[in-house]
Amino acid sequence: MCYIYPAVFYKEADGRYSVIFPDLNDLATYGNDFADAFTMAQEACGQYLFNELKEGNVLPVASSIEDVIAEEEGAIVNMVDIDLKAFERKYGEKSVKKTLTIPGWLNASCEERGINFSKVLQEALIARLQAR
Repeated sequence: MCYIYPAVFYKEADGRYSVIFPDLNDLATYGNDFADAFTMAQEACGQYLFNELKEGNVLPVASSIEDVIAEEEGAIVNMVDIDLKAFERKYGEKSVKKTLTIPGWLNASCEERGINFSKVLQEALIARLQAR
């Protein structure tokens, strides 16, 4: 499901951009340039909406772009979109089923020892990615 919310982009003195979402409790993020700020805004918006839905909250109605006022000179109001299904696929914790092929002797040895294939594979992949 796709959502779109207005955000205000403020150019800072050092060239970075700060971003605020008035409809999302003034959710804020920043980026090193406009493109980076837009990407960070999508991620921040996605995380906020994902958490709200996970907690069973109703998402706020998005204001129209015309109703959002950039209070500082030079600020830009822009709509930021997020596909929550794609966001969940990328960042969600939901497990997915995978099929793997291993030698028969390895399968037998692991089963004899009660080794949990899913757990070992997950730990190995996380270690390989050095993530989370």
